[in-house]
Amino acid sequence: MSAQLVNVIDVEATCWTGQPPAGQVNQIIEIGLCVVDLTTRQRVASRGILVRPSRSRVSAFCTELTSLTQADVDAGVSFAEACASLVGEEDSAHRVWLSWGDYDRKQFHNDCRGSGVAYPFGRHVNLKAAYTDAYQLRRRPGMAQALQHAGLPLEGRHHRGVDDARNIAALLLRMLADGHDPLAAPPTG
Repeated sequence: MSAQLVNVIDVEATCWTGQPPAGQVNQIIEIGLCVVDLTTRQRVASRGILVRPSRSRVSAFCTELTSLTQADVDAGVSFAEACASLVGEEDSAHRVWLSWGDYDRKQFHNDCRGSGVAYPFGRHVNLKAAYTDAYQLRRRPGMAQALQHAGLPLEGRHHRGVDDARNIAALLLRMLADGHDPLAAPPTG
C-alpha cells in the first residue's frame, strides 16, 4: 500500500503589539511543516523554513512570542524560495494541506500577492473548524486548548511554526483514531 501524505502547516509572521509601523506589513517569517502519512497514521517528517521578510522587521514583541530574532530570519530564504521548496520537496500543489484555523491560508495568499509568487498549495482543510465540529464544541479552541481537550501534551515551544505543526499533526492523528476524518468532509472556512 502506498503512502497517502498530507502537509500540516503552521506559519509565524511578523507582528507587533498594535498596528504595524509605517510602511510595514505582516509577513511570514517561519513556515512550520509536519508531513503525516495517513496510511500508517504517523508523523513522518517535520521541519521549519525560516523566511526573510522584505517589507517588515521582527519586533521585540514578535521575538518574545516566537523566539525568532531579526538575525534568525535574515539568515532565512526568500518567500519565493520557501514556496519553491514546498512545491518541489513537499509536493504542496498536490497534497492536501491542513492548518489550525484559516489564518495560515490567508497569510499565504497575502504574501503571494505582495511578492508576486504563485500560491503553492492545493486543497486546504481548516482543522480547527473540523475539530470543533467533530467533537461538537461550542467554541473553536486554540491549538493549546485543543491539545488539553484531547489529553495530548504540548510538544516544543508554542508559537514556533515547526513545533505547532507537529502539535496540529498530533490533533489530526487523534481525530483519525477517534473515527473522525476531516479530509472526508467538504473544506471548511
